[in-house]
Amino acid sequence: MNNLTKYLSVFFSILILASCGETAPKEEKSEEPKKEVEVEEVVELKVKGEEVDYSSAETEMKGYVAYDENKTGDRPGILVVHEWWGHTDYVRERADMLAELGYVALAVDMYGDGQTAEHPDDAQKFSGMVMKNMDDSKAKFQAAYDMLKNHPEVADENISAIGYCFGGSVILAMANAGMDLDGVAAFHSGVQVPVPPGEDLKAKVLIQNGGDDPFISDESVQTFKTRMDEIDKPYEYIEYPGVLHGYTNPGATENGEKFDLPLAYDAEADEKSWNKLQEFLNGLYGEQ
Repeated sequence: MNNLTKYLSVFFSILILASCGETAPKEEKSEEPKKEVEVEEVVELKVKGEEVDYSSAETEMKGYVAYDENKTGDRPGILVVHEWWGHTDYVRERADMLAELGYVALAVDMYGDGQTAEHPDDAQKFSGMVMKNMDDSKAKFQAAYDMLKNHPEVADENISAIGYCFGGSVILAMANAGMDLDGVAAFHSGVQVPVPPGEDLKAKVLIQNGGDDPFISDESVQTFKTRMDEIDKPYEYIEYPGVLHGYTNPGATENGEKFDLPLAYDAEADEKSWNKLQEFLNGLYGEQ
């Protein structure tokens, strides 16, 4: 046998032995049970706005209630009091915004019959009548309070109020008079009101004004702060530098130019003040 034949013989012998040998069985991988992922159900926001009629002993009023009708359970109620222009679309928009945050909001009518003012002279006349007749104003505010408290979606022990301009002064006066409010938040609001802060004040107070608002004197602000410190009631007063009166209302600049008044919208201050309001309400009720 030559060398080539010998090598081929050995090669094929090895090949046969290898093919006849047992191969190790493959390890079967155990499949882990699939984990079920819990998907949190997202409930669609659906704000419902309703016009409502209510009345005091002497005045018929037209309000607007807004709430998320897909939200379940009772929730805090927020009264929203309008600027001196009256019960306009603006105050309803703010009620809708509060509904989006999870509250039930009532846009209040402090003039009666849903009146609005087209000129500052009329606005001054209407707002002046409210401030000069506190007994009637308390009755109007109480009627709105009762309507909101009795709304089927409202936790009746949780009521607060916010107000703009004239409306801010109204809610401060009502809180000072001892209305059962958890908190009041005023925007571009005077602080020298017909009912000064006293021991009857139950609500926590937040005021956010423009630093350059000529309608709010430094003296009145200092008097307010001094009095609140004397009675040791919780409050926060915030000023936004360079900001004028009406800074939360996008229509303020147009009205200022139209009537030659120091009014101007300020988007940054508007956003900051609204975020601060949310913090304030969360402090009272927790996040909704």
